[in-house]
Amino acid sequence: KQWYQRRVRGNTMHFRSRMTEAGFTLSGTEHPIVPVMLYDAALASSIADELLKKGIYVIGFSFPVVPKGLARIRVQMSGGHTIEQIDRCVDAFIEVGKQKGVI
Repeated sequence: KQWYQRRVRGNTMHFRSRMTEAGFTLSGTEHPIVPVMLYDAALASSIADELLKKGIYVIGFSFPVVPKGLARIRVQMSGGHTIEQIDRCVDAFIEVGKQKGVI
């Protein structure tokens, strides 16, 4: 069990570090559920749709689930993810984020 918890923490830190370095705004600090803040409901939904086309399953959240103006995509890290899978996810976020003018 401890190895799994360490792996979740490591995966979370790796994802958060790469996403922040790429220019995304993340909420929170250490939790494995990572909100990628986009602030616009249509944008969050559009990016989530584009990521799904690339095989990355994430969920866009907007009002009434979160307050107006605080739309986000929720990414959940797991100990079952490999670093390669996390990097593939981040690379897809970077590609779509650039296409949509987020970064």
